[in-house]
Amino acid sequence: MPVTPRPIVLSHINNPRAPRHQRETTRFIARWLASIRGLEYGGDFDPRLHAGHRCYLVPAQTLKGPEEARALNVHGPDDLFGGYVERDFMASKIIAHPLVSPRAIHPEGWSEAFATRVHECALPGFSVFSRYDAEVAVRQLLPHGTVRVKAARASGGREQWKISAMDELHAWFGEPNGDAMLEGGVVFEQDLAECQTFSVGQLSIDGRLLSYFGTQHVTPDHAGELAYGGSDLVVVQGDYDALLTLDLADPVRLAIAQARCFDAAADALLPGFFASRRNYDTVQGLDLQGQMRAGILEQSWRIGGATSAEVAALQAFIDNPRLRAVRASSFERFEDKPLPANATVIFRGKDAEVGFLLKYAMVEPYDGPK
Repeated sequence: MPVTPRPIVLSHINNPRAPRHQRETTRFIARWLASIRGLEYGGDFDPRLHAGHRCYLVPAQTLKGPEEARALNVHGPDDLFGGYVERDFMASKIIAHPLVSPRAIHPEGWSEAFATRVHECALPGFSVFSRYDAEVAVRQLLPHGTVRVKAARASGGREQWKISAMDELHAWFGEPNGDAMLEGGVVFEQDLAECQTFSVGQLSIDGRLLSYFGTQHVTPDHAGELAYGGSDLVVVQGDYDALLTLDLADPVRLAIAQARCFDAAADALLPGFFASRRNYDTVQGLDLQGQMRAGILEQSWRIGGATSAEVAALQAFIDNPRLRAVRASSFERFEDKPLPANATVIFRGKDAEVGFLLKYAMVEPYDGPK
């Protein structure tokens, strides 16, 4: 009986403009997953060497479209750490909101069914692709308070701002990149005060499912501005029901419920979608009338800031299968410093885009809410 060859683990830098620290992080995660699974790490995917071969891919970005997936020999969630969508916009935050009208400009393949399905787990808002639709969206949202504007691909707090008057929208129309940003899609949604954010997610590898919730923290960058500083997660072996057996505060339970709503909609309504790494950022805060609002900010079906914590938790559960839950944290710091012996260094060095950066992850036992 022929023996099925074991896959080789490959990193795939499918974002050519990614800074060095992101490229090296993707490669480190790929090597780490190869070690955990007892597989060989073969470096970056090279079509001359790897096309048609069985591999386990660790891409930097969500795979988009059947041609890319076929070229990489990815057919389902067991073939990669990340996710796949049929169209580019499906991997961005714009899918969480409806158009301003059925006649509004939208990309090919757009379906209002998804936004309708996730209406209860998203903030009031719209996704727009033209100046006219942007005006319609802002006029509808401004009576309810300040409007937050976010480019489809915005991340880490960049390429987003607030609008409190129509004049501010018109001023943005005059910016050099305004029309280009609209062409790719822009979210206009209700802004909140006194916000609390959570990350909720799952990863599935070799038949092992982990579920988690967590929070993010910030740290000063080299310019003194606050930047992403890492994530603190509580991770369990099993599905979201296993996570809900822990002693969790009501806001955490709400965040998990909204993430499950969005996740189920993706499985049901995004054609061809699959993912082995699923992460959802949620926010809870007060609107202009002081009423509590909550919703999903965006999804991530690819490597993210919390990934090193997720993989560290996976390693802990494999090393000690009797563990029920762990605390796992990722850290990003813009200065070097000595680290505890149990820290796993992901990246340590100078990056041309952000300067010196130290990334590491740690795990500790979970002993209940702090």
